[in-house]
Amino acid sequence: AIESYEQHLAIARETGDLRNSGNALGNLGLAYRNLGDYRRAIEYYEQVLTIFREVGYRRGEGEVLGSLGVAFRNLGEHLRATEYQEQALAIAQEIGDRRSEAVTLGNLGNAYANLGDTRRAIEYHEKALHIDREIGDRRGEGQDLGNLGNAYAGLGDYRRAIENYDLRLAIGREIGDRLGEGNALRNMSVALYQLGDPTKAIEKAEAALKIFEEIENPGAEMVRKQLEMWRNG
Repeated sequence: AIESYEQHLAIARETGDLRNSGNALGNLGLAYRNLGDYRRAIEYYEQVLTIFREVGYRRGEGEVLGSLGVAFRNLGEHLRATEYQEQALAIAQEIGDRRSEAVTLGNLGNAYANLGDTRRAIEYHEKALHIDREIGDRRGEGQDLGNLGNAYAGLGDYRRAIENYDLRLAIGREIGDRLGEGNALRNMSVALYQLGDPTKAIEKAEAALKIFEEIENPGAEMVRKQLEMWRNG
């Protein structure tokens, strides 16, 4: 993929097509992010940001700012991540892009959760949930519910966390989001174990493991270790 994007970038630069140069650089950034090379991804995103600001492409600018925020969060630089996400949010609200607004609110919620400000994280996730329900984005709604579940679990409110995971699970099954379904079951299993119900916890973890194995998700290994620990405990 990187080879193809580099060829795309070379052609766009040769023809002086700034917008397509930005798109190619953005794809390169995404590819390196998926490889876990966040520093290199950031280098590409910063080049894209310069181009999109030069050509006045506000939507693209907002998307790149959000991508930079995610990359810095992946590096553990959570304060810097929130700065980029706040800029992305301002642009989404300015141009009326409700979907991007919801995504950015969710990213901000995750960033604040990583900073330990869980109450503020919940506020952002609830705002994202409201927008996704308003625009009918079921996948986004599912992600928001999963994020809320994680936030409540972080506060030690496992019953409320499970309520959100249950809703997340139902949406995952409804829209065929197997990864979302697996994540909901895995997170639910941890919450149930924390509530002192190892039997149900193991049942949910086994269901999550089956899904992760079917879709060949690396999360399967973590669930296997979790199950082994609980069964031996």
